[in-house]
Amino acid sequence: MSCVSGLDPNGGIDLPVPGKRARFTGSMRLLRHSDFERVYKQGRRHFAAHMTVFYLLRGNGGGLRVGFTVGRVLGGAVERNRMKRRLRESVRLRWPGARVPVDLVINPKKSVLKLEFTELGNEIGQAFEVIQKWLGKRTK
Repeated sequence: MSCVSGLDPNGGIDLPVPGKRARFTGSMRLLRHSDFERVYKQGRRHFAAHMTVFYLLRGNGGGLRVGFTVGRVLGGAVERNRMKRRLRESVRLRWPGARVPVDLVINPKKSVLKLEFTELGNEIGQAFEVIQKWLGKRTK
């Protein structure tokens, strides 16, 4: 299989056993409020049809970390949790293979609930491509 735009076909996560499901671990997520605020205030934005993606290059090492903000205005708890599950799975499937120290916050729109999963994945993939281009410009 060939890689498309620097993304690994298995989502960039090494699976120790064939067929075993990769996990979205705590080290891959943004968890603290201060981290979210830093990305919002100091980071850049990518606007897509069904979401806004905020991203910021971290000074220290480590890999990509992702956070999701799904406010009450987007629906009840069941709808918000469904949005987060769909986003989390889409990000997991398209996780970039390169270890880049970037914090990413995805802020979806209500239309994510009705969106086909492949379209959602395409938007996530496009956001990763934009971030990779931006990183390429910063290193030159």
